Amino acid sequence: MTLLGRLLKNRRAGEAHTAWQRADLRGPELLTLTSRDFADGGALPLEHGAKFIGGEDLSPHLAWTPPPPGTAQLLLVVEDIDVPLGKPAVHCLALVDPASGHLDRGALGARRPAAGVRLLRSTVGRGYHGPAPIKGHGPHHYVFQLFALATRVGGAPGTAPGDRTRPRAFLAALTASDPGTAPALVLARARMTGTFER
Repeated sequence: MTLLGRLLKNRRAGEAHTAWQRADLRGPELLTLTSRDFADGGALPLEHGAKFIGGEDLSPHLAWTPPPPGTAQLLLVVEDIDVPLGKPAVHCLALVDPASGHLDRGALGARRPAAGVRLLRSTVGRGYHGPAPIKGHGPHHYVFQLFALATRVGGAPGTAPGDRTRPRAFLAALTASDPGTAPALVLARARMTGTFER
């Protein structure tokens, strides 16, 4: 497996197709996102990695500054931008109650998400999926992106387009209003990055 990682060393999805780069998810960077479990640009501890590599699939603690008035919902997107595919892999996609202010460790678990958290479909399934990059591929960057939305998205729980839609299709459906004619979808946003390597 290490040989495969070395062979794919220069193949990486990159930032171009992240949620952050989507025109309809642009907005002022008025939020600050932090974690007690890792520093921005720092390594994610093994417990936040996938179970099959010795981790616990435990989502890290996340906290943010108060969103602007008028925030109806928060959207959290966690993407691996170094996966050797055409687009980043979505490791978690969730809608969060803006009043929550933080997510405790494990709050994004598929079996028991925290109150105020609605887990949507990710690349692998539902809920947080810890890092498990190919051995020898080098460090992978996991970008935690938080968006304060002016309107609620995703429909009712248990229905499409929210719960059953693939993550890329869900993000593509979040079309912003015509610029200059209606309010923006994103009132504020923030991001932080954790790294992981095998």
